[in-house]
Amino acid sequence: MSFETQYNLKSPGVKRLMREAKELAEPTEEYFASPLEDNLFEWHFTVRGPPATEFEGGYYHGRILLPTQYPMQPPNIILLTPNGRFEINKKICLSISGHHPESWQPSWSIRTALLALIAFMPTSPAGTIGSLDYSPQERKNLATKSLDWNCSSCGNISQKLLQAPPPTNPTQEESTLIKEINLKAEEDSAKKEGGESKAKEDEKLEEPVSSPTGDQSTLRQRNVVDGSASAVSVAPSATDSLLQASIRSVNRDKFWSTIIWVILAMILLLVIRRAFFL
Repeated sequence: MSFETQYNLKSPGVKRLMREAKELAEPTEEYFASPLEDNLFEWHFTVRGPPATEFEGGYYHGRILLPTQYPMQPPNIILLTPNGRFEINKKICLSISGHHPESWQPSWSIRTALLALIAFMPTSPAGTIGSLDYSPQERKNLATKSLDWNCSSCGNISQKLLQAPPPTNPTQEESTLIKEINLKAEEDSAKKEGGESKAKEDEKLEEPVSSPTGDQSTLRQRNVVDGSASAVSVAPSATDSLLQASIRSVNRDKFWSTIIWVILAMILLLVIRRAFFL
C-alpha cells in the first residue's frame, strides 16, 4: 500500500493518517484497522465484542470515514455487521464521532475511536442516533453469527484479529474513555428530557382556560392591561426616533428655504437699485 504518489505528503491530515496506518498495521486481540488501498480517508476496521457482555465472542466490522480536515475534525463511524446495538450502514452517534464535533480532541486517533466503540457497545442506547436496543439473547445470537460474516473488501472478519483472548480488565485509557462516553450519553439524555419537559409546559400554557368569573376576570383584565402597557412602553422609543428624524428634516428644509429667499431678496434689491439710480 503506497499513497506517496496519490496525496500531498505535506498535508497535516495525510501525514497523520500515514503515521496511524503504520502504528495500526499489526492486528491486536481487540481491534484491527487499515485504510483502503485506493483511499487513505476511508478505513475498514474489525473489533472484538467486549468480554463479560452479550457481545462476547462476536466480531464486528465497519467503516471509518475521515474528513480532509482530520485530525482537527472527528471521523464518522459506520458498522456493517449486525450487532443489536447499532444500526448498520448508518453513521452512529459517539462523543468522538462526527455527530459531536464539539467533543472531539485532535490528540485523539483512530485507535481512540475503536477503543471508544468497544467501550460503548454494552452501554444503554439512551436514545442516541443510530442506536438499537435488542435483548441480550438476540445480541448473543448475532455475536455467534458474526463469525461467518464476510466483507466484500476484507473477506472473513473473524480472521482479522489475533486469536489470543482479550484482556478482561480495561486499561486506564479505556476507563477514561468509558467515563467520558457515559457522561456524554447522560448529557444527551438530560437534554432530551429537558426538551420534552419544556414542550409539555408549552402545551399546558396553550391549553384553553374556562371562562373566568369574579376576581379571575379582574385579574385577567389587569394582566391584559399590563401587557398592553408594556407593549406601548416599548413602542415610543421607535416613535420618538422617527419623530426626531422628521423634525430634523423639516428644520433642514426651513433653513435652506430661508437662505434661498434671502438670496432672491438681495438680487431683487440690486435690480431695483440699478433701475432707479442709473
